[in-house]
Amino acid sequence: MIHKESEKFSPSTIFEGMTSISALLQENEANPRRIERVWIAEEKRRSKAREIAFLQAKAREKGFSVEFVPMQEIESMAIGKSHGGILAFCTDRPLPSLTSSAIAEKGFYLYLEGVEDPYNFGYAIRSLYLAGVDGVILPERNWMSAAGVVARASAGTSERMPLFTAEPEEAVRLFRERGYRILCAGIRDSVSLFDGSFTYPILLVIGGEKRGISRTLLELADDVVRIDYGREFRGSLSAASAAAVMAFEIMRQNR
Repeated sequence: MIHKESEKFSPSTIFEGMTSISALLQENEANPRRIERVWIAEEKRRSKAREIAFLQAKAREKGFSVEFVPMQEIESMAIGKSHGGILAFCTDRPLPSLTSSAIAEKGFYLYLEGVEDPYNFGYAIRSLYLAGVDGVILPERNWMSAAGVVARASAGTSERMPLFTAEPEEAVRLFRERGYRILCAGIRDSVSLFDGSFTYPILLVIGGEKRGISRTLLELADDVVRIDYGREFRGSLSAASAAAVMAFEIMRQNR
């Protein structure tokens, strides 16, 4: 168990379970990742008959192989327990650098850094996808190297979400050129998320609970926005939780 837990931080393009794998089988021009082969546990031939038929049909269409192996081999490669006896071995997904032309005219984007764990990163991406965020901007070093873990935690949405890389100051510059309002999550000199009016187009910048957002970025922001708590508390929400709360409130205001 300790060995498996440490592996969640390791680079991996092995996708576990049908939810993650199905996300890769949808047409998505923004994501060049492809399945190379699928392993299915011999013991699951009967109980997973529908999923197997679907994967075999997709294999013929998209050109990957489907192999039946003992469950023991599946378990030896999987990090989690929710794989259902199905793994997909996939190619890498190079993340493009952010460009002005990739930014929608009146969209909602989020710059996310400082998430300390690939599971929390995946949970954040799931929330942002469901809140209608048009894309997520990441620093060069990010948790998409652990793509299989992130896909499982995000219920496959990490493979559907448009993702880009950029240094934060460069991202702010590009979005400002496109007429976006820049919001940074913070406390000092801030406006309440629930009292302000935040209409698209918006770039929301969220930093980690340990390091926060740099002073340079805070000075570049049009507004610093805070989440008011329901009781007295001096600590911070996790970056993943703050991203979810802010994204859904901004979505609500723009419905």
